[in-house]
Amino acid sequence: MGFVCIFTGDGKGKTFSGIGMAIRFLGHGKKVAIVQFLKGRKNGEVALRKQLPQLEIIQFGTEEDVDLTCPSEEDVKNAKEALFYSRRLMIRAYRPDLLVLDEVNTALSAGMIEESAVLELMKNVPDKTSIVLTGNGATDKMVEIADVVTEMKNLKKRAKGKKGE
Repeated sequence: MGFVCIFTGDGKGKTFSGIGMAIRFLGHGKKVAIVQFLKGRKNGEVALRKQLPQLEIIQFGTEEDVDLTCPSEEDVKNAKEALFYSRRLMIRAYRPDLLVLDEVNTALSAGMIEESAVLELMKNVPDKTSIVLTGNGATDKMVEIADVVTEMKNLKKRAKGKKGE
């Protein structure tokens, strides 16, 4: 089995940490793919593609924020497609060395995808492949399977109106 890393918790920095790993892998000449589960608008990661054209980023979200208490049918469909696409990435010949599943934990905790499907994906990571799962709400079963789990904890609330992560 490959390497499985989870970044979870209520604090900031989960996506940032996954992107940092992606940049390190790219720096070593490795193939990287980032699947964004709840994001469909232009963001810093997508803008990074201009600087790093070898970075593969696939978004499965809409322009609007997802209502995590009551996701739309389209949001649920997109999250399921993102999970399906992620599984396909791991079996293709040009498999990435690192696969970042951005906000997959959040999609799971919002009931948009099934835990069993995420667990199956985690258990079937090919040798020499690493995956990173980000987002709040990693389950106990996910934590048990993962090789490394980091919980980001919010120790200080930031002031309203401040930007950045």
